[in-house]
Amino acid sequence: MANHYDVLGVSREATGEEIKKAYRKLARQYHPDVYQGDDAQERFKNVTHAYEVLSDPQKRRVYDTTGNENGTETGFGAGGGFGGGPGFAFQDIFETFFGGAGQQGPPARTRRGQDALINVRIELRDAVFGVNKKLEVETAVVCPTCDGSCCQPGTSPATCDICHGSGQIQRPMRSILGQVMTATTCGTCQGFGTVIPDPCNECSGEGRVRSRKSLTIKVPAGVSTGTRIQLGGQGEAGPAGGPAGDLYVEIKVNADAQFLRDGDDLHATLTVPMTAAALGTELTLETFDGEQPISVKPGTQAGEVVTLRSLGVTHLRGYGRGDLKVHLHVETPTKVDAAQEALLQQLAQLRGEQFTSGKLVSSGGMFSRLRDKLGNL
Repeated sequence: MANHYDVLGVSREATGEEIKKAYRKLARQYHPDVYQGDDAQERFKNVTHAYEVLSDPQKRRVYDTTGNENGTETGFGAGGGFGGGPGFAFQDIFETFFGGAGQQGPPARTRRGQDALINVRIELRDAVFGVNKKLEVETAVVCPTCDGSCCQPGTSPATCDICHGSGQIQRPMRSILGQVMTATTCGTCQGFGTVIPDPCNECSGEGRVRSRKSLTIKVPAGVSTGTRIQLGGQGEAGPAGGPAGDLYVEIKVNADAQFLRDGDDLHATLTVPMTAAALGTELTLETFDGEQPISVKPGTQAGEVVTLRSLGVTHLRGYGRGDLKVHLHVETPTKVDAAQEALLQQLAQLRGEQFTSGKLVSSGGMFSRLRDKLGNL
């Protein structure tokens, strides 16, 4: 690497002002609009690098001592810019002069489309077993007339006459180095480097139009309200025929008239007549899997639960299903005729349950014996 003092053409005893003056002179000399040599960029880099080292007292001291600015006090890893000097960024200066020369040309007109989100309602049965759901979606699709080219059929984009395809406009600007050139986005082509002389009449040069399309999605078993299904490439088509974004389908599960869901378990209530609860019986319950027998044991009390294994909701992740829990509700008759009342009174007498003026009188059971014992104390 050339000696930094030689690059700037100054002596080792040069003052900071002399170094700055030499740098300004060489920067103007090797400016790409002035210097026509093929090595313009390389020369400018060397001049700027030398100035970056020698204009910083700390870096200059290390360089004068070691002959190498990449010591512990300098180097490419510290601070900002090319060598980490405070308040100095070599890359910023380089881009100011060369207009972002490191970029790979103007951006593409084609861009990815946006993602979309829609809500879909399903029944609880569908959440248990899964379902194929047909959807009608209004979205952006590739223009059928221009096929995303944005141009009238038979025409094509043309190179911008203003920026000549670069997507940028060079403008002079005054700076501490004199007059330099800056690059700004071309307002005619919006930075794309090309213009559309004859835009497509159907999409107005956008390359996409609004339309409705039909989709069939597979809703997996076990989904719940809030579950989202991602459909890759089913979102909005991108401008200028760009790839489509993704479509997200958010599930809403409708409430069911018979079953309540708790996680992957289902709950139902089955009403049992008083006599059936006392004597025991076999009932049936219509479930999502068809009719299921429910065994009511003699002496069943209100609130007891019968569990039917693996008749609940399918596990979304994993295997198997939850349970169906049947809550038994013992129904006491609210109205009885004379014959029924007589039978109930006869049953009460047989069970030792005596009623006086509507109040239950103990027939000498455990509680009466306990009362008598306490009364003799």
